[in-house]
Amino acid sequence: MLVTLQSATISGLTGHVIRVEVDVAPGLPGFTIVGLADTALQEARERVRGALRNSGFVHPPRRITVNLAPPDMRKAGSSLDAAIALGILVGSEQITPRERWAAVGELSLGGEIRPVPGILPLALALRRRGEVRVAVPTGTGPEARLVPGLDVVEVPDLVHLAELVARRHRSRASRARTPAAIRLDPVGEIGGSRLPAGQPPHAGGRDGQALGLAAWEVPPPDLAEVRGQAEARRGLEIALAGGHCLVLIGPPGSGKTLLARTVPTLLPALDDAEALAASIVASAAGLGPLRSLVRRRPFRAPHHTASYAALVGGGPGPAPVEVTLADGGVLFLDELPEFSRDVLEALRQPLEEGRIAVARAGRAVVFPARFQLIAAMNACPCGRAGDGDGGCRCPHGAPERYAARVSGPLRDRVDIWASMPRVASAELVAAPDPECSAVVRDRIVQARVVQSTRNGGMPNARLAGRRLRSLAAPTREARTRLVELGERHRLSGRGVERALRVARTIADLASDPEVSADHIAEAVRFRAASGPTAA
Repeated sequence: MLVTLQSATISGLTGHVIRVEVDVAPGLPGFTIVGLADTALQEARERVRGALRNSGFVHPPRRITVNLAPPDMRKAGSSLDAAIALGILVGSEQITPRERWAAVGELSLGGEIRPVPGILPLALALRRRGEVRVAVPTGTGPEARLVPGLDVVEVPDLVHLAELVARRHRSRASRARTPAAIRLDPVGEIGGSRLPAGQPPHAGGRDGQALGLAAWEVPPPDLAEVRGQAEARRGLEIALAGGHCLVLIGPPGSGKTLLARTVPTLLPALDDAEALAASIVASAAGLGPLRSLVRRRPFRAPHHTASYAALVGGGPGPAPVEVTLADGGVLFLDELPEFSRDVLEALRQPLEEGRIAVARAGRAVVFPARFQLIAAMNACPCGRAGDGDGGCRCPHGAPERYAARVSGPLRDRVDIWASMPRVASAELVAAPDPECSAVVRDRIVQARVVQSTRNGGMPNARLAGRRLRSLAAPTREARTRLVELGERHRLSGRGVERALRVARTIADLASDPEVSADHIAEAVRFRAASGPTAA
């Protein structure tokens, strides 16, 4: 008997509907899976066999052939287990289906249905294809119900799945309870979220809250805890207001990491489209199950020993890694020169294009990676160079070699360089409290609103060419000043353009419609702080 069911697998961030065709026919006993299944999917034969037997069903001693269509697309993972087992039960006439159900989930040998990564994009793919009833593993129902128009039922094991399919089911009231951020038009495409077909966007939170802070297990500190460091605080405010890349330079203990850890308290929440995109990334990365859409902007802080594959992608199965998990938020690299040279150079493409392409034999996956880079570094291996106390004990030329670990092309893509000298003890103990995160965050949010309205939703950091010169609106004096400072500091063409972007953000923070010479001077001062190797 031939049975056809619907399920789904995930590739990158995209869910793909798979037609599971199960043929239970007379002949020598055998179990064959065809349709470009990977190793994990081929091993479903043993999982399904054990699950059927240990759930009280019979594994039929017949010739079983499972075809996974379309046949020319590679399938990976274990999300098709439940559909394969269900097809065998129907094909061997152990149950009689009453309604059409799609099923997603991995089977254990005991018959339990276990969660799989990417429930949200899998449910989106099924709904686009017109499916209205989906059975998912227990605990993943809230995530699947983020997709409107789906009747979602959680099933703990194969026995409950068989009972669900064999009886007439009454739709649950929860079917209509869906967030306004996800809306489907009459033909099943997503509306109001700017998701092009087959290309869901970006990254991360658990239960709609903390995934963006996965790198920090404690609540982020308030900006008021950062004493002194007025220049670095100003640089961080400008960077977050305009989406500019920032590097903090200073000796150990000057507060570089502390200042960077305040970023989550300064960033505005994600809008509806960004929240959906971040939720898709979190789901595909296996950081769920989600209870609601992710609203907090991602903040990722990988250790400097992170490999190339962990930071920018790789491995046998392309999956979201740090640059994608930080999409729409911040990627913080502490001890920047300690990262592998290959890793740092690989950041150049996503910093320019906002995406990263991972190619493997027979397939290529493009992941979103439009993150804001914030990094911290010492001035030399011992960290005391330029501290003013003569405490550096590095050999001659060591500070220059240490700084050169960050290549010129990567330095040229950093808009703001902020120095963080050692803070005097008196200032740490007796100085009045500085501004808190709430006050600075209000200015950042207001500046972002201004530039989003003026730039068509685009931050200043992404403006370029003629559009930048038009929207930046520099005065004649400002243009003259930019040319003068560009020649003095030997800025590259990219450097001049980036300085103008930063100046536009400085003007937005001051609510100035035009970029003045003072705004240009401050922007170039932050860029020139990168030292003699800056372009």
